[in-house]
Amino acid sequence: MKLQQLRYIWEVAHHDLNVSATAQSLFTSQPGISKQIRLLEDELGVEVFARSGKHLTHITPVGEVIIEVAGDILRKVESIKQVAQEFSDEKQGTLSIATTHTQARYALPPVIRRFREQYPDVALQLNQGSPAQLAELAQEGDVDFVIATEGMELFNDLVMMPCYRWYRDIVVPKGHPLTEKATLTLADVAAEPIVTYVFGFTGRSVLDSAFMAEGLDPNVAFTATDTDVIKTYVRLGVGVGIIASMALDPEIDDDLVALDASHLFESSVTHIGFRRGTFLRKFMLDFIEWFAPHLDRRKVEEAVACSTRIEREKLFAELELPIR
Repeated sequence: MKLQQLRYIWEVAHHDLNVSATAQSLFTSQPGISKQIRLLEDELGVEVFARSGKHLTHITPVGEVIIEVAGDILRKVESIKQVAQEFSDEKQGTLSIATTHTQARYALPPVIRRFREQYPDVALQLNQGSPAQLAELAQEGDVDFVIATEGMELFNDLVMMPCYRWYRDIVVPKGHPLTEKATLTLADVAAEPIVTYVFGFTGRSVLDSAFMAEGLDPNVAFTATDTDVIKTYVRLGVGVGIIASMALDPEIDDDLVALDASHLFESSVTHIGFRRGTFLRKFMLDFIEWFAPHLDRRKVEEAVACSTRIEREKLFAELELPIR
């Protein structure tokens, strides 16, 4: 059994069983990949892939297990490479992050700037997506870190740590009737067409829960994954916006008015996480601490030592998170 063969079955499985596309991505030949997969199957005495003629049709049940184990092995090999690189040159490498637009646009820039100043030779890769997409990227080993607020149940296999707490604002154009309200209520907001995040993004579930608890049926007129898009449609008069407070820029958004909604909706907590077994290089630990100063090396090691999500929640239960 060769490491190369494990790489081939893993890559074929993640290229929709398209051997030709896999060969292109690995800069090798299609017959070479097919031959190595057959040699591996012959050695194991089982088929990893079912076939119809020369075409792969699906992954066999035993193949699913083999490919999962192969993924674990390949990730451990990558960790070995990172260990070696850390000792040969601790300021070179790659750091890949998966997060949502709001985090990428409003929370990460100061950290990225500091990181680039300290580690100019580390290549940064930023991926954006839904919580489900972020979880898949992390679990498949395509990214080092995930930064997310929603869908924590999707990240049970990751070491997830709380970073900061944040609240929401109701955003309206200047002169909007809601700006005249002495005390804003959920009923006031529900009476307006609403422009906010797509379900599953940036704390949207908290909004739905709040309206449901009050027996209100809000008129969600427009949803988007991008906070800047939400603000654009508020400007167009489509409705009132509900966004993360940190996503309003006083200079750029001076034509909008932010109404504090911290009394209407519960706060949300943003987490950062990584796969178990990940070797955390110094620049990775620095990134975590710069993003969340309470997550120093000792605290991260304590989180890694927790065997379950419940243990980690207890570890951070009494921690007073910063507010953004």
